[in-house]
Amino acid sequence: MTPLDKSTATLKTGDEALVFNQIALHYSLLDFWRWSVSDVLSNATRGRLAEFIVATAVAIDITKVREEWSAFDLETPDGVKLEVKSSAYLQSWFQRALSSISFSTKPALPWDSLTNKQGTVAGRHADVYVF
Repeated sequence: MTPLDKSTATLKTGDEALVFNQIALHYSLLDFWRWSVSDVLSNATRGRLAEFIVATAVAIDITKVREEWSAFDLETPDGVKLEVKSSAYLQSWFQRALSSISFSTKPALPWDSLTNKQGTVAGRHADVYVF
């Protein structure tokens, strides 16, 4: 099995139709986005939003598709590797009390997106952590 060439991923407009058996459905990619990521309190969505905010703040090219599986979240034009952490007191599920906010920067095994394998040496793989 050969890894998918990541250079084939392109930014979408949202106008792209969903297709089944080569027939365009009455739904677009924008419909999917609205349905799947409108809850910005969701942990996964909130994390991506935090990455977007940091990316725009440090002039990362947002016309390229975000790298999903990397040992760090973002890389600045100058080559600084960033790990972005997000947390919130409020969650998208029922809570009896506010959530505790905490972060960890303990050494971890990296994921190598080029080989599609987990690394064997634990470490801190970002230069900067943004909380």
